[in-house]
Amino acid sequence: MISVHHQPRATVSAERVMAVFSFRYDADLVPDLLTNLKPLVDGWIAFDDRASTELFSDEPSRRKQLLAAARQAGAGWVLAVDPDERFETALADAMPALTAAEGLVAYSFALREMYTTQCYRTDGIWGKKRQARLLRLPHSWAESPSPLHSPWTGLVPEARIVDTEFNLYHLKMLTSERRQARAALYSHLDPEKRFQPIGYDYLMDDTGAQLETIGKGREFAPPHVDDGALWMPSVPELGLVADGVGRPDPP
Repeated sequence: MISVHHQPRATVSAERVMAVFSFRYDADLVPDLLTNLKPLVDGWIAFDDRASTELFSDEPSRRKQLLAAARQAGAGWVLAVDPDERFETALADAMPALTAAEGLVAYSFALREMYTTQCYRTDGIWGKKRQARLLRLPHSWAESPSPLHSPWTGLVPEARIVDTEFNLYHLKMLTSERRQARAALYSHLDPEKRFQPIGYDYLMDDTGAQLETIGKGREFAPPHVDDGALWMPSVPELGLVADGVGRPDPP
């Protein structure tokens, strides 16, 4: 079910910016997500996926429905996000300038995988992750190239990606239980690693983890208070957790 909400904001862009997101297992995170988004956007569009009976519903279909609803709501831009993500507060002041750009632009953010409420991981692949999430809304969109792990720009392949200096903080890696659950879930959904050749063991491998504290002026709001829940389905019966069971991924 799609719901659309409009709101005024202090820093107004020339074109309307709408946040788009889906929620299901992580529904309890939505109130804090909306608090985080309020200074950034002119409203939000949500896909309530709690009625789904599948373990993991069709992600490209949900995203296309969200984009269609944003177009109908008069948006010129969309800010794509998940309930377990937070944009740094400083992004709000930059939104008018970013969305003044012409052409089909998609702005990317450094994806910071949080390992504590104040620290994110920076070694190896962890310090290189980026996600394009602020997109000029196209008049039409392509078929997503993948049913799993496809970036939002997969729907807009002709978009010009522009990196920003801003952070997008991801909370789902904050506990070892969630890291193991993510590896188990994705190994179940993609056992042949067709959609991510590197596999999923790395998600629960803490070897050599290097953490960096969120810098002054780079904070997000509201502060995260963890509830200890998984925020995703659990598949322990498959033996796909950090116990050595199953075929290991390459290092």
